[in-house]
Amino acid sequence: MPSLIVVATTAVPDHLRGALSRWATEVVPGIFVGSVSARVRDELWDQVTAVVGDGQAVLVHPAANEQGYALRTAGTRRRVPVDFDGLTLIKLTGLPEGTIAKNSQSP
Repeated sequence: MPSLIVVATTAVPDHLRGALSRWATEVVPGIFVGSVSARVRDELWDQVTAVVGDGQAVLVHPAANEQGYALRTAGTRRRVPVDFDGLTLIKLTGLPEGTIAKNSQSP
């Protein structure tokens, strides 16, 4: 039975965006929404994780839990899903080494 999925991508190869657009609609740049079976969802996610490279991707799909959805992530990211007593929360990590924040000022 098909179910709604949302895939958010950042800085991924164009061919990955093309593969995702075969199964989902790119509603805004990098955000794909579609209705697919669990098998197709898992195959798409396998493709995403195989080629995400330095980019990042998040998959949101229905799940039998309190929130009603599950998250999967791939690639380099500052936001990491963390299980907290059965709820998925997002933990912000520090900036990667050598990265300068937009609002930082040099001495």
